[in-house]
Amino acid sequence: MAFFDMPLEQLQVYRPSREEPGDFDAFWSQTLTEARAFPLEPVFEPVDYGFRTIEAFDVTFPGFAGQPVKGWLLLPRQRSGQLPCVVEYLGYGGGRGFPVDWLLWSSQGYAHLVMDTRGQGSAWSPGATVDLDPAGTAPAYPGFMTRGILDPHTYYYRRLMTDAVRAVESARTHPAIDSERVAVAGGSQGGGLALAVSGLVPDVQAVLVDVPFLCHYRRATEITDTHPYAEITRYCMIHRDKIDTVFATLAYFDGVNFAVRARSQGLFSVGLMDQTCAPSTVFAAYNYFNGPKELRIWPYNQHEGGASYQSVEKLRFLKKLWGDKGE
Repeated sequence: MAFFDMPLEQLQVYRPSREEPGDFDAFWSQTLTEARAFPLEPVFEPVDYGFRTIEAFDVTFPGFAGQPVKGWLLLPRQRSGQLPCVVEYLGYGGGRGFPVDWLLWSSQGYAHLVMDTRGQGSAWSPGATVDLDPAGTAPAYPGFMTRGILDPHTYYYRRLMTDAVRAVESARTHPAIDSERVAVAGGSQGGGLALAVSGLVPDVQAVLVDVPFLCHYRRATEITDTHPYAEITRYCMIHRDKIDTVFATLAYFDGVNFAVRARSQGLFSVGLMDQTCAPSTVFAAYNYFNGPKELRIWPYNQHEGGASYQSVEKLRFLKKLWGDKGE
């Protein structure tokens, strides 16, 4: 693997023209208004996985169209007062797995809600949430990137990004969680979802975005042929007359357009040899991010980014923000 994108000095100032629909805000306001018409009554059911220091809960909350979305909530057993909370989203193809997979944040004394990803959860970890597509299934390339892509109202990521917003709102209802101290986090697809939430719920306190997917789609499909962006490329290769329609839809779901609406503190990461989420797509979102921000650059890494090294950076970032155990 070698460097293939712009030189770093160009990446650091890269701010491409944004393709933002004129009704972007109205579209998302209406989408979330419709979702909020369903009662926010999340269920937190205790489950026993043999942990001595962590309490685990099987979570069910209403997402898009009130449809049930699963998750896990992990809380430190020893706590006093309300805790700050990390709401975490998953990479492409993954599901919530098991609570034993998610012990980092609760081990630091924080609450941690892990959102399952509707319809995914069979590529690298098991999921438990069905994607109930109210518009039916139109022709699409295998995967999730082109489901309903000819109309923003039917596009798969409208449902998933709405779920991500409702996950934050659900976490805030729990009596152990301080609703004013919430961070959203994720890598790859999860990073793209965290970016979306930072623009749609601007009062989240922090956003932790690692090697984000779902950003600067047109360049992504032009500079790399790896999946999942290759799903869009293949769809456009077959549906030659739908290219403009495809990218008109994707503009409603572009992390760059959410980034300009963010107000939270942000910590990003990028791998300069990442051929899944090319560096220029990450820098486009980072450079437009409108809150206080920091970026960790991993020059010789691909889509794994900083991995555990980045985890240490995130721990330091939140410790600076929230202190020890959020106290």
